[in-house]
Amino acid sequence: MYFDSLPNEILTHVFLSLPNIASAIALSSTCHRFNSAYKSSKKLVILQEAADAEFGPIDDIVQLLTQNASQPAHIRRDVPMSEALLHQVVKVGRIAQRYEEMYPFKKWKTDFANRRLLSNEERLRLRRAIYRLWLFDKAFHTSAHVRTCRGIPEVVRERAALLHNFPSAELAEMLDVHIALRDLVSNNICPSNGRIRQKYQKRFADSNHQPLFNIHLNYPPAPSSFVPDGWFHNSSFGSAKYQSRLAPSRWNEPGAEGWGDDISHYYVIEDMMKLDPEQILYLKDHCPTKAQVEMHLRGLGDWFVNNGETFSETLAFVVKQRGSDAEELKAAVEDGEVGVALVDD
Repeated sequence: MYFDSLPNEILTHVFLSLPNIASAIALSSTCHRFNSAYKSSKKLVILQEAADAEFGPIDDIVQLLTQNASQPAHIRRDVPMSEALLHQVVKVGRIAQRYEEMYPFKKWKTDFANRRLLSNEERLRLRRAIYRLWLFDKAFHTSAHVRTCRGIPEVVRERAALLHNFPSAELAEMLDVHIALRDLVSNNICPSNGRIRQKYQKRFADSNHQPLFNIHLNYPPAPSSFVPDGWFHNSSFGSAKYQSRLAPSRWNEPGAEGWGDDISHYYVIEDMMKLDPEQILYLKDHCPTKAQVEMHLRGLGDWFVNNGETFSETLAFVVKQRGSDAEELKAAVEDGEVGVALVDD
């Protein structure tokens, strides 16, 4: 029996078994028979199943996309799928897939011998944790949640109610991804003075120039304190890729790219961790300099500054309620006992 002579029920089952949306569209383009089966009343179901296989769990994406201030974040919402919603699901899923590529470099940052690609099950855990962290950011890291209200018991219970939806093993996955995001923000988007110094000395080991860090002021030194224009073109500062941040010139001082010493940098990162995964990815891809990042942050409003993230303290609150300790959970995540990528896998 030819494949294209199978009944529609069998063809629909084949479509529902495909691993991604591209495969479903490709199969529907092979002949008129498959195209008619694809464009039947089952089209939306086929695309939904393919999206779940590729970007899932799709229910967590729907919870993220449909969250608004009219309903508490911890209440699960049953929403019928539509083409418009499916387009948004694909957009969110592709952002999560970007983190699938970056996660191994953050998880095994110094443990090079054990660095590896993620399995399909680990990729699903990672995406699930991304969607849930994103939901927490969307619900509680907003202008309506200012610093003065973060410790109010009612607000704490509201945040905790969302995390209570998830078992402890899945909270560990969220913590694992949160640690990776924090590393991305603190080293790639908002590096400390020490990190800039380390990168500079590694990249320009033969240079006598030392970065000038602003300890008390947040604007760059006067141009006269910089090295002369064109000096780096005749030295080791020839890579155009790094000139915007690390190569000194009359109008650029590498030290000005630092976000402070250890203490001040810690509070900067606390603020920055209120950004959702999409915003973090945008800053990484499109804002290579400190001035560009600051410009983006100014557009968020005054509530953002000096108002640290609340996921960590809420997680500790929930874990304590369950009779465990947050520091022990973090140590278990770092050792690979729980989280996204487990040592046994």
